[in-house]
Amino acid sequence: QAQLVESGGGLVQAGGSLTLSCAASGFSFSSYAMGWFRQAPGKEREFIAAISWRSESTYYIDSVKGRFVISRDNAKSTVTLQMNSLKPEDTAVYYCAAGGGIPLEAAYWGQGTQVTVSS
Repeated sequence: QAQLVESGGGLVQAGGSLTLSCAASGFSFSSYAMGWFRQAPGKEREFIAAISWRSESTYYIDSVKGRFVISRDNAKSTVTLQMNSLKPEDTAVYYCAAGGGIPLEAAYWGQGTQVTVSS
């Protein structure tokens, strides 16, 4: 049974940093592109970043480009989102996903982790 478990969310001041991690199990992690989505209160879920299965390609939406970095470790079946220069508008529940394509079409989802950026 496929499982994605996020960790690392929390409360941070504007300008600060957080690192989100996602641990995968129950499927062939290295065969999937991985990505992160977020959903702010009252808004639809938004795709924000993805990384190809061998890490040769990454993709970011414009609003996080230059501030967020996605990476993966296929040996450990983990994907990480390093978030820098956080803004209040980054406040959302962040979801890890496994799938394919850009933007990522998710086959598997994590349960989400809350990120709150105070001004």
